Amino acid sequence: MTTADLGPQTGIVARLASAVTEEQLTAATPCPGCAVHNLLSHLLSLSVAFRDAARKELGASTDTSPNAAPWDLGPGWREQLPEALDELAAAWRDPAAWTGDTRAGGVDLPGAVAGAVVADELVIHGWDLARATGQEYTPDPGALDAAHGFLLAAAGDPDRGNGLFGPVVPVPAGAPLLDRAVGLSGRDPEWRP
Repeated sequence: MTTADLGPQTGIVARLASAVTEEQLTAATPCPGCAVHNLLSHLLSLSVAFRDAARKELGASTDTSPNAAPWDLGPGWREQLPEALDELAAAWRDPAAWTGDTRAGGVDLPGAVAGAVVADELVIHGWDLARATGQEYTPDPGALDAAHGFLLAAAGDPDRGNGLFGPVVPVPAGAPLLDRAVGLSGRDPEWRP
């Protein structure tokens, strides 16, 4: 992937998040050990980190591992998350974001790889959020292609073990691309609350 407009996918994630009710915040998600409020917190922090990674503004947001801090929401998340998602999309529209090196999650990586990682995060966590809250979900085709390509490469990397986020869940070759990406992420496409 050279570049991609993440705006359509960030818009989808923002729409999903805006429909979450207070009662759903404690619901389980397909992301192991993660309730909806944890997932929303993770989406907020990764949006800030990858925005800064795109801008090459390296510091606390890009140096912190996603597992270093608890994933818990603050009171202003309903305003902060859509704003952070908009800023994330805008930052990745700059072709310079996709070139050179950057850092995210405390890991140095090429800009193009960081762009693929954030596309994957947005697609898979969008699916997590939709499944957990009973919402329809159709990811942006460009972001889905980028996420699937990234996950396929990660699953084939012997240094990563079996999948990026857990053991790959086998999915039929003719399954929809989203199901294949979800399986590669270590999630069961048939997961229900």
